[in-house]
Amino acid sequence: MHAQNPSPPVTGAALWTGRVLTALPALFLLFDAAMKLVKPAFVVEATVRMGFAEGVIVPLGVVLLISTALYLAPPTAVLGAILLTGYLGGAVATHLHAGDGPFGVLFPAVFGALLWAGLVLRDRRLRALVPWRSGILPGAESDRADSRRAGERFAGVTPSRDALNCP
Repeated sequence: MHAQNPSPPVTGAALWTGRVLTALPALFLLFDAAMKLVKPAFVVEATVRMGFAEGVIVPLGVVLLISTALYLAPPTAVLGAILLTGYLGGAVATHLHAGDGPFGVLFPAVFGALLWAGLVLRDRRLRALVPWRSGILPGAESDRADSRRAGERFAGVTPSRDALNCP
């Protein structure tokens, strides 16, 4: 089902900023996944020191590689961002549990914020889902108008069980 009033395209500056904010964490995550798949001694040592068995390193690398690939592919970028948010949330929890300092805890949280910022800047439809205040993002006013139109279109509609199973 296609929207009746598609959002206008993202501006060039927002698109390129979004691409840069996407590329920086994605490159790091791809490198991290590769290191987990290759398993050099320092990766095994650090993982075991965090309380994980050596046997989980490769599966973590596979999950990270697939999630990052999904994030980099435009049709599945939101799914990838959701999966990476969960992965990075686990990293935050692991560093908290290990008693690491603020850097170890904030690093994955900042990466998660960068992932979503890059995606929001690249995809105006995603911007329309978030109620931005005016002046924060270029084009936020038109995004808010899109959100209002969507709200008016579905006002008074209660989803049924059948609606949840439709394609």
